[in-house]
Amino acid sequence: MGFMDDAKEVAETAGRKVKEGFEDTKDRIGDKLDEVKADAEVKKAEADRERVEKRNELKEDLRD
Repeated sequence: MGFMDDAKEVAETAGRKVKEGFEDTKDRIGDKLDEVKADAEVKKAEADRERVEKRNELKEDLRD
C-alpha cells in the first residue's frame, strides 16, 4: 500500500507541475500578445498624429 500511495502522490505532484507550467506559458503568451497590441495602438496613434499635423500644415499653407 505504501508504494501505491507514494506513486499516486508523485503522479499528482507531476500533474500539478505540468498544469502550472502550462498556465505560466499561457500567461506569458497572453502578456506578449498584450504587448504587441499595445505597440500597434501606439504606432496607429503616432500615424494619426502625423496625418493630422500634415493636414493642418497643408491647410495653413492654403490660408497664406
